[in-house]
Amino acid sequence: MPLSPVARRSVPDEVYDQLVGEMLGGDLAAGEPLPSERRLAEVLGVSRPAVREALQRLASAGFVDVRQGGSTTVRDFRRLGGLDLLPRLLLAGGGLDLAVARSILEARAHVGPRIAELAAARGGPEAARLLDRAVAELAADDDGVRRQHVALVFWEHLVEAADSITFRLMFNSMRAAYVPLIEALAPLMAAEVDRVEAYAALAEAVRAGDADLAGARAGDLLGAATTSLVDAIDRMQAGES
Repeated sequence: MPLSPVARRSVPDEVYDQLVGEMLGGDLAAGEPLPSERRLAEVLGVSRPAVREALQRLASAGFVDVRQGGSTTVRDFRRLGGLDLLPRLLLAGGGLDLAVARSILEARAHVGPRIAELAAARGGPEAARLLDRAVAELAADDDGVRRQHVALVFWEHLVEAADSITFRLMFNSMRAAYVPLIEALAPLMAAEVDRVEAYAALAEAVRAGDADLAGARAGDLLGAATTSLVDAIDRMQAGES
C-alpha cells in the first residue's frame, strides 16, 4: 500500500483523502481489511485520533465497514457508492479516466432530453425567461471557455424547471466532474456551445410547453459534442493500447 507521510499531523482530511484515493484507484480492493489504526498512524505519520476520525468519516461516507472490536474492511464503491464519487473517479490517480469520461457523456446524452421534456412540461414563463437570458449571454460572448460556463447556467435553469431532485443531484455531480476540465475541453465543446441557435430553439420549445419538441432539441444540441468527445476518447484509448 504506497501511502506517504502526511505533512500536517493534525489534519484528518489528508488521511481521508489518501485512503479514498487508494480505494478508488483499486489499491485497496473491496473486502480487503485496512491496516490497524496503529499501523496507519505509523505509515502516515499522524496521531491515532487523526486516523480514527478519518476512519469514522470513511464509514459515514460508505467507503468502509467498521466492526466493533474487529477489522475495518473496504466496501465495494461500484455497487454501493453514489454520484458524488464521479469527480474523484474522473480524475483518479492524477489523470483523466477515459472510461469514466465516456460513461458521463453517455449519461448526459440520455438524461439531457428527459430533463428538457420535464422543463417544458413544468417550467412555465419564468423558466423561459431565464433560458432566454442565458441564450443572450451565449450570443454576446465568443470565448469558448466562458461560453461553457454560460451553457452550464442554461442547463441549471432547465434542471431547476424540471423540478426533479434526482435529476438535480445528477446534474450537480456531473457539473462538479466537468468544471475542472472546462479549459481543456474548450476546442471539443465548441461543437455544442457555439450553436447559439440550438439553445434558442430549445428555450422556445420550453416556452411553448412542448415536451416532445424540447426533448428532441436537447438531443440534437447534446449530440454533436457527445460525438466529438467520444471520438476523441476513442483516439486517446487507441493511442494507449
